[in-house]
Amino acid sequence: MPNYDSKDYLEKMNRYWNAANYLSVGQLFLRDNPLLKRDLVADDVKIKPIGHWGTIASQNFMYTHLNRVIKKYNLNMFYIEGSGHGGQVMVSNSYLDGSYSEIYPRISQNETGLQRLFKQFSFSGGIASHAAPETPGSMHEGGELGYSISHGTGAILDNPDVIAAVEIGDGEAETGPLAASWFSNKFINPIHDGAVLPMLNLNGFKISNPTILSRMSDKDLTNYFEGMGWKPYFVETDGDPKDYERVHQTMATTMDTIIEEIKAIQKHARDNNDATLPHWPMLVLRSPKGWTGPRTDLDGNPIEGSFRAHQVPIPVSAGDMTHKDMLISWLKSYHPEDIFNQNGSVKQEIKDTTPDGDQRMAMNPITNGGIKPKPLDMPNPADYAVKIDKPGDKEAQDTEVLSHFYTDIMKRNPTTFRGFGPDETKSNRFFSALDYGKRQWMEPIKTPNDENMAPEGRIIDSQLSEHQAEGWLEGYVLSGRHGFFASYEAFTRVIDSMLTQHYKWLRKASEQSWRHDYPSLNVMNVSHAFQQDHNGYTHQDPGMIGHLAEKGHELVNEYVPADANSLLAVMNSALQTREKINLIVASKHPRPQWFSMDQAEKLVNDGLGIIPWASNDGNDEPDVIFATVGTEATMESLATIDLLHKAFPDLKVRFVNIVDILKLRPKDEDQDGRGLTNDEFDKYFTTTKPVIFAFHGFENTFRGLVYHRHNHNVSFHGYRENGDITTPFDMRVLNELDRYHLAKDAISRTKFADQAGDFTSEMDKLLAKHHDYIRENGTDIPEVRNWKWSGDLTKNLTTE
Repeated sequence: MPNYDSKDYLEKMNRYWNAANYLSVGQLFLRDNPLLKRDLVADDVKIKPIGHWGTIASQNFMYTHLNRVIKKYNLNMFYIEGSGHGGQVMVSNSYLDGSYSEIYPRISQNETGLQRLFKQFSFSGGIASHAAPETPGSMHEGGELGYSISHGTGAILDNPDVIAAVEIGDGEAETGPLAASWFSNKFINPIHDGAVLPMLNLNGFKISNPTILSRMSDKDLTNYFEGMGWKPYFVETDGDPKDYERVHQTMATTMDTIIEEIKAIQKHARDNNDATLPHWPMLVLRSPKGWTGPRTDLDGNPIEGSFRAHQVPIPVSAGDMTHKDMLISWLKSYHPEDIFNQNGSVKQEIKDTTPDGDQRMAMNPITNGGIKPKPLDMPNPADYAVKIDKPGDKEAQDTEVLSHFYTDIMKRNPTTFRGFGPDETKSNRFFSALDYGKRQWMEPIKTPNDENMAPEGRIIDSQLSEHQAEGWLEGYVLSGRHGFFASYEAFTRVIDSMLTQHYKWLRKASEQSWRHDYPSLNVMNVSHAFQQDHNGYTHQDPGMIGHLAEKGHELVNEYVPADANSLLAVMNSALQTREKINLIVASKHPRPQWFSMDQAEKLVNDGLGIIPWASNDGNDEPDVIFATVGTEATMESLATIDLLHKAFPDLKVRFVNIVDILKLRPKDEDQDGRGLTNDEFDKYFTTTKPVIFAFHGFENTFRGLVYHRHNHNVSFHGYRENGDITTPFDMRVLNELDRYHLAKDAISRTKFADQAGDFTSEMDKLLAKHHDYIRENGTDIPEVRNWKWSGDLTKNLTTE
């Protein structure tokens, strides 16, 4: 057993650190001559070195010492690189522990492998300059800053033996999401969850500015972090090579203290069943930006310890070798002769400082689909279905019905299914799931003022931060578990860039044959635009549909179910998909219920369907087609059909309900093969007949989906960026998604248009009545409040 505290072992660690730094600089500049065995020439250097240096040495220093504590304490630990700029770190360290060559045999442990390792970095046909999905051990790319702690926290929930070592750049620490994520400790249960070890990398500078936290004193930082519930430990160096021995010793001692404190917290909690909120330890490392690199530039300005170290710090490239000696001196300062054998392989005594097998952070299964992942044990959604005797006869709150389904999923999957949100779970009507699952909350609980709070819970929604809730879910599913994020529709836009980053991760990860797949990310847009009449215009925005629809490919599903049974069928499917972003727009207010469970499941499986009980065209030539997406659009279109049938009993109507809106995209357009072919589309919508397309979303989103179809006789009625605090029906009127505007539009496009003068006048009178009535009474007109689907359209037809 090695003596991990000995001077000899620390000297080996210093050589390992040198090796990681050498590999990182080599990746930045070189494409050949990796061991500098001959004179450096232009062909050895990249034409345009691309990447970042400033954060590298301090991260390699952290990684070196994490390897030590993993071995000394037999830890299950993984690494998150929050800084983003510094993709060499995880590549270099995974190469040194052998895992990179195991995954990519072409990057072998010899001089040829080194040459290929160096050339591929930030190079055409090579690898990215961030900790991208191609990087062993990465589950967080860091391209967009701010989510490192939330991802680490999500990954250790329900993983009691795992420590997430989360490196946080001091630039990243200035972002809103990262600042909010210090609250993550309020939701980590020391009995049932693992631990997060934040490691704040204070190197002093961003791209061209100093960092705020680096200019704060240790005392102020201590007060700040202790106030946030953390216990900071400081390790500091001015970067002088004479200080290396001391700083290694200080770091080793500090890391021992931190790990022993984490283990003591967990042991006490688990031995005594005491989930009292602890003060978790954290590390603050102060070191110069660009540590171990060039000290000054050609004009004598400081590089190390300044913003000038951020990217490529010296002017050396294949096209300009004037100052190549700066690069040679820099590389040789790491003493490659002490690192590599003659054939380019890493010397054994350096490799011996790395963990073995899956204890290597690059090979920890939590970063590659999870530790022993398993599918959800799903109940039968039909057990929770609303019984439909007559379409539209009953009302229900769709999310409240779904909540019972979620509750039983929690019961069947007590450690692999969670819900997340920003203080909106109760508002969004997930009552049953809250009553059973509880909100996980480690601060004191004050009853009866608090409700559904517990130290151990299956829902985390007690921090009002969309970034945090979404980040936790991402960490949870990327580590192999399942869940959903539910928020008000307008405010999921807060995290639309997070979804973009997750999409990019999924796309690139799917291209790596060695990566296992992940459960899907389920995002629920509840309290949606047409149900925000009470909160007003600021809360009305269905734009997430368009944002994700624009992505193309098959990594996004978008579901807009019209009733509770459709929502049950959607979630039963979505929760069992893999490597998708599932966007679900769900209704929480009482609304008519239309489809039996069998009908709903067929709609979800097919994506859309002609509804026989609301169509009288006999699958022949309709006079008009109504296509609907969403609760309000479906209700208003059916009310429109009632109005039209009463006035024009010979009018032939076809009613199509759409649940999976991306089925409308032409097959194989935007690299997406699941859409309808033109022939299939024409069977639903014909090539010439008028289509009244009523839907939940911005109109241009749906215009884009059907633009290339044969039938251009389509009138779109969606959200037109008109809103207010008003009545529910008036929200539809403001956007001309109401039955009266739909009816006028529909009849004007048919052969009955010349006979529709009186009918159109009547619709206008009802709109005028509505306008005056709501301003006098504050509620909708009786004709709207009391309407129910008549069924008259198909009374004399045989339908199923």
